[in-house]
Parts: sequence; structure tokens; C-alpha cells
Amino acid sequence: MTPPSGTAVLETETPTPAPIRGTLGGERKNWAEQFALALFIGIPFAALVAAVPFAWGWGLSWLDVALVVVMYAITGHGITIGFHRYFTHGSFKANRGVRVALGIAGNMAVQGPLVRWVADHRKHHKFSDQDGDPHSPWKYGPGVRSLAKGLWWSHMGWLFDVEQTDQHKYAPDLLKDRDLVRISRQFPFWVAVSLLAPAALGGLISWSWQGALSAFFWAGLVRVGLLHHVTWSINSICHAVGKQPFRSRDKSGNVWWLAIPSMGESWHNLHHADQTAARHGVLRGQLDSSARIIRWMEKLGWVRDVRWPDRARIDAKRAA
Repeated sequence: MTPPSGTAVLETETPTPAPIRGTLGGERKNWAEQFALALFIGIPFAALVAAVPFAWGWGLSWLDVALVVVMYAITGHGITIGFHRYFTHGSFKANRGVRVALGIAGNMAVQGPLVRWVADHRKHHKFSDQDGDPHSPWKYGPGVRSLAKGLWWSHMGWLFDVEQTDQHKYAPDLLKDRDLVRISRQFPFWVAVSLLAPAALGGLISWSWQGALSAFFWAGLVRVGLLHHVTWSINSICHAVGKQPFRSRDKSGNVWWLAIPSMGESWHNLHHADQTAARHGVLRGQLDSSARIIRWMEKLGWVRDVRWPDRARIDAKRAA
């Protein structure tokens, strides 16, 4: 039916669907996100600082030790194997169950949602130790004062930058996977699980409220604080000091005394020289528990197409 002469005709447009996001927040942190971040960093750090006098005066049970080791291994390898070597660099391919498990374990490390972590790390590699790197210790230049300021920035100061890495630019592949988007957006839930599961286990095994509180402190807060600072030390210490047996375009170095707590991540020079390699500790005596677990998963058929560094490739990347 033709409208009468002089009647205005409204043109309707199909609304553009909102882009898929892997996080609950926007491209800039608001005050609530900054406050929550301060709590997530500050409370575990305070627990870590308090751990020594608490252990001296209160005691640390073998149950606490066991829960700390188990939770540290699960969440730490969730970062090193999952967030880093798999989701960020594609060092291997995994079936759906392993992919989901790695995403959950990484979230439980309380270092940020999966998509955000991967986007930040890919941007770091694109601009490593240059302008644009989210967390280079050389941000303020050389010199003792500048490097001290840069080490603070690269270790944890950068986390409070209101500008967020564009996840559609740096993690578009993850945003196409519904499972990973769902897991990433469930980050607050998995943080709660990470902190409360040890308390529940401690209480049930010891059958006491004291056991629950002790496990919450040690396997919850202290474990998270320790893992935070070990992981962040790869950004700060391993880009400021360490040996460089391989050629890379940045200042990444190997720091041997971080190898065990970082689960192989502190063999950082090889990683920057060969980013997709599933093993970072490639020289004799370099322990890399993350690579060992990937090897076990490969033998079980859980992962495939693992990018193991071969001898010729390693020799080709050695520094002159």
C-alpha cells in the first residue's frame, strides 16, 4: 500500500550486533575494575608477606603443603602450558576437553581472563622491549633509576594501565571459540573456585574449621601471591638480566633460579628466539616441567602436532 502524498517514510536499519567480547569489562578499566584489581593483587601479596611469621608462629601442616603444591602445579601449568604455550603461541593442538581444562586452570591462576591475558602477551611479543610493549622494564630507558622504575612497571605497574589491549586485534581466534569466550567471561567464578576449593578440601580432610582456614591462607592466598610474582618476574627480571645464548631482537634472558617455580618459563631467551617452540629449556640441564607435561599429553593422545625444537633449528638460532 502506497502512503499518502506528503507522509514521511521512516527507513529502518538492521541494528549492528555488538562485537563478541571475551571479558566483562570494556577497552578502558573503570574505577571498579581498578579497585578489584588492587584487591586481587594486594590481598595475596599481603598473605605472601605474612607467610613467614605465620609459619614461624602458627605452623604449616603437611596437608597445607600438599594442597599448596597441587594447586600451584595445576594453576601454574594452566598459565605456562595453557595461556602461554597453547593459546598464545599455538605450540600444539589439543582436543576440546584439554582446551577447556587448560582455559579453566589458567583462569584459576588469578592473572586475568583468558582472552585478556593472551591479547596482552601477543602484543608484548609484537613490540618486545620497544615502544608499544605493555610491560618492558626498559620503558623509561637505561640507567639505574630508569631501570628501577621500569622494573616496577614491568612487574606489576602495567596492570593498572587504564588502556586495555584490543582483544579483537590480538585474540580474534579465541573470540571465535564459544567455549573459550564462555570460560574467559567466567573469570570471577573460577577465581572463587581457586580460593575456596583448597579451603573446602582442607576442612573436609582435617574435619575442622582450623584446617579450612589454614588451607585457605596457604593454598589459596599465599599460593596465588607466590604464583603472581613468579609469573611477573618473567616480564621484569627475565627482560633485564640473564644469559642470552640465542639470537633475539630484544633483551630476553635465561634466569636459572626461576626455572623450577616458573615451570620452565624462565628459559626466556630461547622462547623469544623461537616463540612457538613447546620446550623452552632446550640446553643440557635446563628443567622445563611444562614441556615434560606436554610430552606426556602427546603420548596419551590428548595433544598433537607439537612443535618440538629440533637440533638444527636450535643451532641456527645460537648467538655468535
